[in-house]
Amino acid sequence: MIRGIKGVKDLLPEETPRWRFIEETARRWADRYGFHEIRIPIFEVTTLFARSIGASTDIVEKEMYTFQDRDGSSLTLRPEGTAGTVRAYIEHNRAAVPVPQKYFYFGPMFRHERPQAGRLRQFHQFGVESLGMADPRADVEVIALLWRILSNLGLQGLTLEINNLGYPADRDSYRPHLVTYLRQYESSLCANCQRRIEANPLRVLDCKVPECRAMTETAPRLADSLSEAAQAYFTGVLHGLDVIHIPYSLNHRLVRGLDYYNLTTFEVTATNLGAQNAVGAGGRYDGLVETLSGPPTPAIGFAVGLERIAMLLPESALRTTAANVVVYIAAFGDQGSGVGLSALEDLRASGIPAVSDFRSSTLKSHLRQADRLACGFTLILGDDEVQKGTAILRNMVTKSQYDLPLSSLPVAIQPLLRSS
Repeated sequence: MIRGIKGVKDLLPEETPRWRFIEETARRWADRYGFHEIRIPIFEVTTLFARSIGASTDIVEKEMYTFQDRDGSSLTLRPEGTAGTVRAYIEHNRAAVPVPQKYFYFGPMFRHERPQAGRLRQFHQFGVESLGMADPRADVEVIALLWRILSNLGLQGLTLEINNLGYPADRDSYRPHLVTYLRQYESSLCANCQRRIEANPLRVLDCKVPECRAMTETAPRLADSLSEAAQAYFTGVLHGLDVIHIPYSLNHRLVRGLDYYNLTTFEVTATNLGAQNAVGAGGRYDGLVETLSGPPTPAIGFAVGLERIAMLLPESALRTTAANVVVYIAAFGDQGSGVGLSALEDLRASGIPAVSDFRSSTLKSHLRQADRLACGFTLILGDDEVQKGTAILRNMVTKSQYDLPLSSLPVAIQPLLRSS
């Protein structure tokens, strides 16, 4: 038997209603905030990710799925969605459009990580990118969208953590102080952090290893190296969050793993996900478009992991959604089978979900299947019903039954379905 690849998960029909609910909720809120859907390729040239994410990041160094195309060029399955969205923004000259460019996307991403709960090698994200506005209110808008989506889904134990990464010049002045401090404790740090001291020292602050966190507790803080302009911008973001009553917690360790972030960075965590507790995260990346040969363009965005949201989604959230009432067609007999097929299509064409099991040949077996499929109603159509020109609609919960005319079946059935 051929099995699926490690770290790649099948989503079976029993699970997809949960995912559809998440996706529909995210799409609905994105529409309210004026974001428009963009669909970007699953693979891009490798250079795109090396230049945008950063050659010294864990993603580029260890986690990307990279392969050679037939013409010898290097291609990579996308590990995140921002780089591809920015590439599309530049390639299609969206900077020339005289309105803010606000996009959202869904889709699979790929990273070669150690599979664990909520972290797979093929995982799925919903993300947004807002390009063109260098204003704290744009940051607030994006953070608010993330918070509204997760709150509307009914996720419990959420915390919004936020930090100020300053401008690149601020980090340049801060980095030597941090490196000097880390060198003193290098032997006590984990292997990853030892490697990061030169390559990406800020990432040491975000390490989840307890020993590393203890060693960096007294490290110099980036906040002490921030320019007045960076501090003023961040103050505007916090003020905006206060105005719209979104709670937040300042976290000086929150530095994010990608090179392109500046100023505002944020993360929403959940208390019951263990060490890998982030549900969604993002930040401002004003230099990325220019890095990829586009015009200077301020930008901010976030991404959420659908697998992690699915793990946290309470069953009560799914139960409160208005589910479509499904009608099972129990058609049997020489005449009933043919009329039942016609009734199936008539109901579906009028917008009513309808199913049947063509293997069943008796009323008893049909009713058994209707129960297994959790259908709200069963439409009984045997030879006797066809001769009378009627069908029997059976409520599978109350067991009440109604005679309906075959000549106007979709019209006659609608009021009974709505009243259930």
